[in-house]
Amino acid sequence: MFIVFLKFSENKSLASQFMDGHNQWIKQGFDEEVFLLAGSLQPNLGGSIIAHNTTLVELQNRVNEDPFVKESVVTAEVFEISPKKADARLNFLVGA
Repeated sequence: MFIVFLKFSENKSLASQFMDGHNQWIKQGFDEEVFLLAGSLQPNLGGSIIAHNTTLVELQNRVNEDPFVKESVVTAEVFEISPKKADARLNFLVGA
């Protein structure tokens, strides 16, 4: 399981130009069952994604295809988590 932080860079003002592509990239991640959750970092710091069903290398490659990353609108940080305990609703993530 992974958490991806997409933090706005000095090119934040370009976000509107690449928003459609970024939203399509997010949709593709959900369609391919890699992304579990996506949302904003508050207050207006960027975004975050929880991902699974992928490897670190595959996820890093996917993140590098995000138009926001390609155009330096955000900087990306990927953290791998090895879940050991979870609420029953999230048990599918334990040991994944």
